[in-house]
Amino acid sequence: MLAFLLAKFNILRRNEVGVSLIETLIALALLGMISVPFLSGLAATSKASLVGDERTTAECLARSQMEYIKGQTYIDYSDPGHGEYVLVTPPVDYTVEVIAEPINPDTGESLPSGQDDGLQQITVTVIRDSESVIAIDSYKVYRGD
Repeated sequence: MLAFLLAKFNILRRNEVGVSLIETLIALALLGMISVPFLSGLAATSKASLVGDERTTAECLARSQMEYIKGQTYIDYSDPGHGEYVLVTPPVDYTVEVIAEPINPDTGESLPSGQDDGLQQITVTVIRDSESVIAIDSYKVYRGD
């Protein structure tokens, strides 16, 4: 009986010489169907991480610039020879732009050129690759310093 089973098993094994082309193609198709979504998800995660790093760097840079301006002496825009607020040194590929706009303290509206009543709206914009990443606003008040 045992000899009969072994003989039958050997007959079955002789017919399976190797892997067929169809089995190989099916295995490759399954591998492709599994790996494409995985690689797409990996690429999306990588891009999201880069965008998050860019925004974090830009926000820290904008806040640093705003604090640096608040620590500087008030620049009176009614003075014809007024200067500009000093900028922090940005990392490579980043640019910082600062706009100081004199504001009427009573109405909150912009003042005409050449006037300054002691209140300025400061806008700090951080730019990377010619695109604005973040812009923040704050106010600077003349305190007699």
